[in-house]
Amino acid sequence: MGMAVNMDAVGTDTQESRAVVEMSGVNKWYGSHHVLKDINLAVAAGEKLVVCGPSGSGKSTLIRCINGLEPFQSGVLSILGHPIKTAADIQASRRHVGMVFQQFNLFPHLTVLQNLTLAPTTVKKIPMAEAADTAMHFLEKVKLAGAGHKFPGQLSGGQQQRVAIARALCMRPSLMLFDEPTSALDPETISEVLDTMIGLANSGMTMVCVTHEMGFAKAVANRIIFMDDGNVIEDRAPQEFFGAPSSDRLKKFLSQILSH
Repeated sequence: MGMAVNMDAVGTDTQESRAVVEMSGVNKWYGSHHVLKDINLAVAAGEKLVVCGPSGSGKSTLIRCINGLEPFQSGVLSILGHPIKTAADIQASRRHVGMVFQQFNLFPHLTVLQNLTLAPTTVKKIPMAEAADTAMHFLEKVKLAGAGHKFPGQLSGGQQQRVAIARALCMRPSLMLFDEPTSALDPETISEVLDTMIGLANSGMTMVCVTHEMGFAKAVANRIIFMDDGNVIEDRAPQEFFGAPSSDRLKKFLSQILSH
């Protein structure tokens, strides 16, 4: 990977000890399928948590529950100290949470600048001139300063994903969630997105990233959790995660993914 983007500190919490995300005994079912099993997890302000695991382990469901995209059936989820119980709670929490998906989810009929100013002007009622200034600021940070007038279809996949990151940052979130943000990209464009994410991590942003990019995990993660069959099997610092995995399931997973 090349040089990371030098991001400004955005959306960071001055109370470093404050938990941005807390999950206690969270369970999630799809019908009879138990997808998340008694998840207990806390993410502190400024922390970078990487979530990995095999397909079907529950990692994407976990991150979607944090953003209120998936309901859960039992347990407690709090964002910035506020329990999420109702639709109104979810809407309120999303003002503080940015999310980047596998697919870029940009509006194809809007320019890049229009994509970036839509939510700030409609949700936060920020004046257009101020929203546009913020949008241009973050486009510059993701190295796409000249792309504001372009449409998403005129950009590469890596560029579109960087626009999606800038779009999330325009809401000045306290937490950024990434759900396998490089999985839909061509290999040659993955590094530009990871470099942007490293720059964001270095700015102090609180991040939860579902990814198989182990180089990224080693570079930025404070903690890595490994999920399998709806359970958190390991929750370790990177050095111990890679150097001394305690479960056979993690050892097998690492041997498979690191050999590619």
